[in-house]
Amino acid sequence: MKLSEFVRCPVKVQRCAGRVVQTELIVQVDQRDIVPGDIVIFEPGDLFPGDVRLLSSKHLAVSQSSLTGESWITEKTADAKENQTTPLLELKNICFMGTNVVSGSGMGLVVSTGCKTYMSTMFSSIGKQKPPDGFNDGIRCISFVLISVMLVVMAIIILTDYLKSNDVSESVLFGLSVACALTPNMLPLIVNTSLAKGALAMARDRCIVKSLAVIRDMGSMDILCIDKTGTLTMNHAIIVNYLDSWGSPQEKVLRFAFLNSYFKTDQKYPLDDAILAYVFTNGYRFQPSKWSKIDEIPFDFIRRRVSVILETESNASQGRNSQTHDRFMITKGALEEVMRVCSFIDSVDEGEIDTFSSEDYQRILNMGEELSNRGLRIIGVAIKRLQMQGSHPNMANEEITESDMVFLGVITFFDPPKDSAKQALWRLAEKGVKAKVLTGDSLSLAVRICEELGIRTTNVTTGPELELLNQDVFHETVKSATVLARLTPTQKLRVVQSLQTVGGHVVGFLGDGVNDSLAIDAANVGISVDSGASVAKDLADIILLEKDLNVLVAGVENGRLTYGNTMKYIKMSVVANIGSVLSLLIATLLLEFEPLTPRQLLTQTFLYSVGQIAIPWDKMEEDYVKTPQKWSEKSLPIFILWNGPVCTLCDLVNLFFLWCYYRDYNLFDVQFFQSAWFIEGLLMQTLIFHLIRTEKIPFIQEISSWPVICSTVVISAIGIAIPFTQVGEIMGLTNLPFSYFGFLVVLFLGYFTVGQVVKRIYILIYRQWL
Repeated sequence: MKLSEFVRCPVKVQRCAGRVVQTELIVQVDQRDIVPGDIVIFEPGDLFPGDVRLLSSKHLAVSQSSLTGESWITEKTADAKENQTTPLLELKNICFMGTNVVSGSGMGLVVSTGCKTYMSTMFSSIGKQKPPDGFNDGIRCISFVLISVMLVVMAIIILTDYLKSNDVSESVLFGLSVACALTPNMLPLIVNTSLAKGALAMARDRCIVKSLAVIRDMGSMDILCIDKTGTLTMNHAIIVNYLDSWGSPQEKVLRFAFLNSYFKTDQKYPLDDAILAYVFTNGYRFQPSKWSKIDEIPFDFIRRRVSVILETESNASQGRNSQTHDRFMITKGALEEVMRVCSFIDSVDEGEIDTFSSEDYQRILNMGEELSNRGLRIIGVAIKRLQMQGSHPNMANEEITESDMVFLGVITFFDPPKDSAKQALWRLAEKGVKAKVLTGDSLSLAVRICEELGIRTTNVTTGPELELLNQDVFHETVKSATVLARLTPTQKLRVVQSLQTVGGHVVGFLGDGVNDSLAIDAANVGISVDSGASVAKDLADIILLEKDLNVLVAGVENGRLTYGNTMKYIKMSVVANIGSVLSLLIATLLLEFEPLTPRQLLTQTFLYSVGQIAIPWDKMEEDYVKTPQKWSEKSLPIFILWNGPVCTLCDLVNLFFLWCYYRDYNLFDVQFFQSAWFIEGLLMQTLIFHLIRTEKIPFIQEISSWPVICSTVVISAIGIAIPFTQVGEIMGLTNLPFSYFGFLVVLFLGYFTVGQVVKRIYILIYRQWL
């Protein structure tokens, strides 16, 4: 409690004191003790302790970047009258918890605190919005099916074996061995190895994966929602043009804007940095050393302009006895506010100064509106020549006002898109990932950015427009729109959820602000950047150490590679295991003995499971990684029904060959059959991966990676060699004639031929394989 006193945040509150006669006092109360109904007083730097309705304000400017993600300052005033159509975060007379005062002061009534504030209710749904994972649900469903099959087959095998041997323990042990053979033992290892391999690959691209499972989701992602600021753009302004009042380029406008930015000292804003950078990097020589600063009228959010008073060096050095000095007041700021103090306009072509007429005013307003609609920010520039008497005039006694100024022109700015963004979006589109821009910025600015990046802007909408739509129209609008501007955090959440639930899409969301946190948490793939807000990084699944979308392209490729290799294993293991177990069941019913002893069956299962460890290092076909891959609940059962019987057929052909051919040579006994079944079953489950892994003809049109080839060769060689070793004798195996291995070559050629025919028919019908 003592330590907590050092981190308290005091807030000035107007309270009443006295039992008989109550007196209003200004007291300091800890932020946690503020309650609805308190009247709080705030100054620059103060955080709002709750949602506040302004009662009075003076030049109040608030930063809402914690909610909107935008760096621009918002002007607030108590006298504003709002209507119900005004978006919540654009209300001028409401200040929200979590925002802070930049300049000015005011007084307000606390209307909500704690869990009832806008920010708290916004984050109350954090952690509850994640959509169900189709992959995990599918694995769970398949597991239940395998368990059901396992119980049925195991019961039949135990009963059949017991009726033949009358040995309960041996029958139960054999049934349990069959159950182990049916289980895809390596599934956790294959899945997690594939995911870890993908995470390491993304780490090399300076991308931190917090949740391994999300790599698989990236392979399924087909829509990427992006917050514009700092992701698609460089997050800093550059000068586009400097125009006179007629819209023609005019260097004089740039020169005086530069002098204003160079000499102002109150506070440097991003637009000042843009002006200075443009002048210095383009070789302009405006010689600021020949000017000296006399005074400054700083920027405030009521006037929305800044003025500096400068004196030229030549006039300042005419001698001590000079009584006249030429000075200039240079003003720049919001276009309308600058024009409001202008009485004249600079006619550059005629070299004269004309009166600022209403026609000039309207023409410049129209030009400004046209430039704004093109997504540009605009400031106006004006000057005024001052005649000051005395060599050392007292500026405090001199009435200097921003009036009767000469309007020079405007300067336009733009937050340019990143060079890498267009290429990255194009690469994502090639891979079937559509981009949607979800931003709190104005629609015109968002459209301008998207046009430069090649994102279609035929279907655009805004947050206020979405609020007026019913549920069905809302979903249709979200589905078709590529640019959604002026969105609040909750609207971003609704858009993401609409795409997931109604559209059936796997959605990724890339954002870096507090206002993006809800959408990041709800998205299938939440992505933030290292420079983002703490809450955004905490909720994100992936953190980019660099704001480069090309990293996401590599992530999508890794995700599809991971998903593809995982699906190879799942389909291969389930088909091979079910096919082999059905063969064992048929053989158990037909033969007077066990096709394999429990020891042989477990050894066979162990060997081919070890051989599958190399699967995460396999490669995928180029066509596979070009499209998003999603889990289908129906695809796996259908896949098993088509391909499982092929495995069973191959085993049964082996069974009847052994029965018919070697029985005549008096070689057919229990050890001989078990040895042949052991080798054939192991080779079958080892080679089936090469048939399943590709749509093409294995070993001819498509070859697996060298780790998989090596694994296949090594496991096959070990399996063939075991019956000829002392280990085989201990396991109850015996030597096999070379004629049987010749039969195996023919058998597997036939298996691959039939399997390839079934594969082509399956692809023709269902238009997919893995």
